[in-house]
Amino acid sequence: MTLSDRLLTLRRDPHSGEVLARGGDPEAHSILQRTDWVPVVRVHEHYHRLPTGLNGAEETRLATRAVARLRTVGYHVDCDEEFDTELREQYHLPLGARILHLAEQIRAATTTGEVADVLTELTAAHDGVLTALDDVLVATAEFHEGLGETADPHIARRLRHLAEEYLQIIRTDVSHTRDALADRHAPHPGRRTCTNEVPATERERSAVCACPPPPRTAAAPPPPVAAAPRR
Repeated sequence: MTLSDRLLTLRRDPHSGEVLARGGDPEAHSILQRTDWVPVVRVHEHYHRLPTGLNGAEETRLATRAVARLRTVGYHVDCDEEFDTELREQYHLPLGARILHLAEQIRAATTTGEVADVLTELTAAHDGVLTALDDVLVATAEFHEGLGETADPHIARRLRHLAEEYLQIIRTDVSHTRDALADRHAPHPGRRTCTNEVPATERERSAVCACPPPPRTAAAPPPPVAAAPRR
């Protein structure tokens, strides 16, 4: 991560009057979205804006809150004076970050049983992550069915289709993978738990464990050279 990824500007645009946030990395963008900001992605730029239809007081409140949250986790925010604040707001670990921890557990796993245990969090029939996601999609579809705009019934049907078709495929395949791993009861041949013990025969005096070095990766072949055109 570069230093520029920790820098953001949060100012009112002098031409449009919109309050815009620019810069930052994906974590900063997530904080902005969780503070009700809207991402805008263009070919040559990526920034965040406040929702439309807010009055001045609401704009100031959301902008100031974003500054407080970003600075709490170490971002440097250059902002208009009206948004500057000494307050700091605790940023709690979001649900998505806790689910990402499951990937970390799988990367550290040394047996099929350990991975099966992690995948159970996704596939459990009553309270697994995928079951909950299905319920979220259906609830959002139900919300759109009575919302009143012309496009809302189409959005509702699309959300139900995602839950009934695409998500069902994912849930079925991941469940089969989890069950197959649960039946194997095997260690991963390329992984083992580090004991942090060094045998007496170790030649490297600075070694802190007996784990073998990681496998060497072959260098990528150079791109082919185009033949010179004949004259």
